[in-house]
Amino acid sequence: MTGPAHSGAAAVDPPGSPLRTRARAILGVAVGLVARLWVATLRVTVLPPPVPLPDDHPWVLAFFHGQQFALLRWPRRRPTAVLVSLSRDGDIQARVMPQLGLVVRRGSSSRGGARGLAALLRLLRSGHDAAFAVDGPRGPWGAVHPGAADAAHHARGVLVPLACASSPRLVLGRAWDRFELPLP
Repeated sequence: MTGPAHSGAAAVDPPGSPLRTRARAILGVAVGLVARLWVATLRVTVLPPPVPLPDDHPWVLAFFHGQQFALLRWPRRRPTAVLVSLSRDGDIQARVMPQLGLVVRRGSSSRGGARGLAALLRLLRSGHDAAFAVDGPRGPWGAVHPGAADAAHHARGVLVPLACASSPRLVLGRAWDRFELPLP
């Protein structure tokens, strides 16, 4: 007999298989639950903006990759939409975000970006706010791309910079996005 099952090598499910899809769904639910519990342990102080923000326009929240936790504790006034990559990691994120109260649309600069951005603009025009990691899906970290400003312009919205600082925290320095995990 030959083949992976009999050669001693482990059989691997192909990337789009139902088993892998289900595993990502389960992982997304688990990560969402852990994230909700984690965020609940954090003490947060939200500083008011230096100028009043108009309430009659959509807000486009702009943050750097790695600072997503700022978004999770931002006091939301409207449903907030996010654009999530069509990658396998994005599949997991797309399961996590709704558990955290966010509306998900899929797309990135390399795949489905125009369609995803158009869907986000429709949501902005219909009364949602939106949030963007302004350093794009691939970085480099801190290099601002025009997507959030373009969305705010086309939706007649307001661009709202959003940042966080936490102590203690864990910074995942090997990841390009320098993900910051605030510690309780």
